[in-house]
Amino acid sequence: MPKILPAAGGDVVEIILADHRWFEEALRELRNVRSDRAAVLADLATVLIAHAEAEESKVYPALRHKDAIDADEVEHSEHEHAEGNDALLALMEVDDTGSEEFSEKLHELSEALTHHLDEEERDVLNPARTDVAEGVRRKLGDLFAEERARLIESGCGDIANVRKVVAAEQQN
Repeated sequence: MPKILPAAGGDVVEIILADHRWFEEALRELRNVRSDRAAVLADLATVLIAHAEAEESKVYPALRHKDAIDADEVEHSEHEHAEGNDALLALMEVDDTGSEEFSEKLHELSEALTHHLDEEERDVLNPARTDVAEGVRRKLGDLFAEERARLIESGCGDIANVRKVVAAEQQN
């Protein structure tokens, strides 16, 4: 089972990419019927919610301000976070981790998350690499890591909080 990555500062692009690779590993682990799927899912929910909320509050506004990405890209990424959170909640609400329903909901989450990671790496992180100075990316990395750590510490992946996040996104 992948361990939750510690919150360390550095280049925001590299920190986000490390989370993306962690998400892929967690999804692989969830596909394994011999793994502790409930524990992996709990960790995935925590990191996924913390990651997305830290991106939306710290990274996207700064990249928008630096003209690395535009308002449409921010809106699109936030929409994809909401789709992922919907799929995450649906998976968390399945009682039997060995059921066909769990496999189906896992597939839906995997599809949504994989699509988002691909687009974000191409359309958000590449412009951040080329259009934002290294010092700014490092400062953003520190802000992202601090917010991510705060959210993880707060228990943001608890199903009650995930329900609140999804409900708030549906109202927007």
